[in-house]
Amino acid sequence: MQDASPQQGSSEPLTPRAKLAVTAGKVVAAVSRSAGRGSGSVIGGKVALRVDPDLLARLATHLDVVLVSATNGKTTTTRLIAEALRAHGPVVSNALGANMPAGITSALAGGSAAKYGVIEVDEKYLATVARDVRPKAIALLNLSRDQLDRAAETRMLAERWREGLSGTDAWVVANADDPLVAWAASSCPHVVWVAAGQSWKDDAWSCPSCGGVLQRPGDDWLCAECGFRRPPPTWALSGDYVLDPNGTAWPMSLQLPGRANKANAATSAAVAWVFGVPPETALERMKSVAAVAGRYDVVNYQGRDLRLLLAKNPAGWLETFSLIDPPPTPVLLSVNALGADGTDTSWLWDVDYPRLAGHPIFVIGQRKLDLAVRLDVAGLDFRVCEDVSEAVRLAPPGRMECIANYTAFQQLRRQVGG
Repeated sequence: MQDASPQQGSSEPLTPRAKLAVTAGKVVAAVSRSAGRGSGSVIGGKVALRVDPDLLARLATHLDVVLVSATNGKTTTTRLIAEALRAHGPVVSNALGANMPAGITSALAGGSAAKYGVIEVDEKYLATVARDVRPKAIALLNLSRDQLDRAAETRMLAERWREGLSGTDAWVVANADDPLVAWAASSCPHVVWVAAGQSWKDDAWSCPSCGGVLQRPGDDWLCAECGFRRPPPTWALSGDYVLDPNGTAWPMSLQLPGRANKANAATSAAVAWVFGVPPETALERMKSVAAVAGRYDVVNYQGRDLRLLLAKNPAGWLETFSLIDPPPTPVLLSVNALGADGTDTSWLWDVDYPRLAGHPIFVIGQRKLDLAVRLDVAGLDFRVCEDVSEAVRLAPPGRMECIANYTAFQQLRRQVGG
């Protein structure tokens, strides 16, 4: 492969209208924060885009942009890539996960001195944002069922990616182990394939190309009907090492726990390499990341250590269960079904909750009764509580693992001071 390191985009001064849009967005965001209604990034971005609909594209003209999209892992991977690229220059990023056009616009509005833009993008908006910001690289991690009331089925999302990214000039760094991602990325002319693994396979048993049944011999996958198969990777996760295109094994020593974060780091190293950052430099910088937007934080609440873990969909819960301490460690589960979570909770029945057998389980959240029914069917012992305070009071001694979906996680952080 030839040197893929892209050149930094040329900087152009913002038009008067764009400057007005940025100012208006910042003022509205500040008012929102003062009123205690969150960071204000989304409402500020919406106002800015109303003033100048082309603002997102204008803000990105001077940046080398990386877009990161997936159902799981995009916030963490965005953070890891940002840390790696800071070895070569300042970075602007939507680090708190506001990943739709308004939130992305707000993030870029604060990055006038940056060289790189590392941007997490919601799966539905990837093609639209890519068209506006003309990224140098795009990282595609996985596709799995999530928020089916808002987003499309996974095969439809893959098709949207495939059509929207077809012919892109960007280097696409894609997970070769996810058939949906591989099919979506196979329409792109410049692809770096990473063997990042795929723990959750229940959304990828049929061929995305023809609908035939996929065969999975060993770590491979292929369709016997149309011949679509796993592309040969040039980067790979191998235990605690990342293998580069030359076959060199680079050790990882992450603070972030679990196999999924090692996979995120492998993809991040491949993205950094596209920008000329050597693997040893990229992986060394990733070691500094201990938590991401509160995820994996351990906080002391009412004299007890609570570890905060985010799990938004069946694939995320599967990875999270692999992280928790063994029984009899108490586990707190919290599920909401607000707009940001998706209002359809049918996904609860796809989660392998029997893995929690032996743990004292405590259930809170807006949909605690839905979750209680699911746990009862799974034959688990649990207790429904009004809030985290009651759960902590009733739980046996020791560190408590707290697993929550999106808005429940944010509420939990506020309540326990995370």
